[in-house]
Amino acid sequence: MAESWELEFEWLQIRHLVKDRFQRDSLPDLNAILFLIGIQELGRWQKAFTKEEKQDLMHIAVCQLMTYDGYYAFKGRDADGWPHYELLAAPPLQGLEAQEQYLIRQVIRYFQEEGIQHK
Repeated sequence: MAESWELEFEWLQIRHLVKDRFQRDSLPDLNAILFLIGIQELGRWQKAFTKEEKQDLMHIAVCQLMTYDGYYAFKGRDADGWPHYELLAAPPLQGLEAQEQYLIRQVIRYFQEEGIQHK
């Protein structure tokens, strides 16, 4: 497992990558990056998403990230093309900070496995 400073450094690199690619003035937070991963997994972009769709996209991202450790499995897509996942095991994470750190590690893994790098 990566040291704390390594994790922070990799997380900061990802935040800068997203900031630069989307030409933003500030670094995105975890929720913004989850939203983008959700769009990536959906496989299509649209100009506007409803509040419910944004929540669904973030849920898709979390499910996808948790497939790495076997907590979820991809089930398939519905008639509208939205991915669906099945809960296989409840993650043993306690507390908001532990959950956030877990998701950050998984986001780093996602970017590495997808070959998304800073150019």
